[in-house]
Amino acid sequence: MKQISLSHSARSVQTLKRVKAACILQTLVFAQKPEMGYSKERCLQLNKEEIELYKATLERSKTRFQIVDTAEQEDGSVIIYVKKQYNDKIDVSEYFD
Repeated sequence: MKQISLSHSARSVQTLKRVKAACILQTLVFAQKPEMGYSKERCLQLNKEEIELYKATLERSKTRFQIVDTAEQEDGSVIIYVKKQYNDKIDVSEYFD
């Protein structure tokens, strides 16, 4: 493996980069295995229950989040778009206003 050497000027830079605040936008798909043979209605019911459990987990861990959008699919799966706090060290209110 070839090593890359940095010039003296590149190594002497003392700049620090830190994340001050961050949120992430996730696209999550809640679906049942096709081999289970559930009807679309049953899949929707199970997936919505799983989404509620997911939200409860986020609330229990005090993770700030917002469900941006939800889309039910033809196969009974549910897609949710979640904006959530990256970490709990910094106030991220500006992302949720």
